[in-house]
Amino acid sequence: MGGNLKGGFGSVQALLEAALDEFAGAGLTLLVRSKWWRSAAWPNLEDPDYLNAVAIVETRLGPAAALEALHGIERRFGRERERQNAPRTLDLDLIAYGRLVSQDAPILPHPRAAERLFVMGPLAEVAPDWVHPVLGKTASALALTASVGRDARPLRV
Repeated sequence: MGGNLKGGFGSVQALLEAALDEFAGAGLTLLVRSKWWRSAAWPNLEDPDYLNAVAIVETRLGPAAALEALHGIERRFGRERERQNAPRTLDLDLIAYGRLVSQDAPILPHPRAAERLFVMGPLAEVAPDWVHPVLGKTASALALTASVGRDARPLRV
């Protein structure tokens, strides 16, 4: 999950925390989440920095329904999909669904997650031994080799 626009909230972090509070009502039970990680916007470094985190959830929803539930939360928080890589209030992605591998919508695991430190860093924080079902590498190993968002760092608490 992530975002770089605060919408009607006092901060991006407050918006993201409020979005997490919506998970249970959408059929997604939050088990654990990472710290917030900050990284520069990409590809336009002049856009506001992003905050990202990884949440591990449990659900009875199938993958497509889980992703639709996430998109519903995005819409309630003002997410607009005008252009790719545009600043946004909220971005909720389904990175993996157990060990499922699928080329049908939704594509699983997420096709670009392993390249992104702002995904693999937070994932390695909460599930360092998680193994990517296609690449066969752990979240910790993938965090070391991620090539996108190399500036991503956890916020100090």
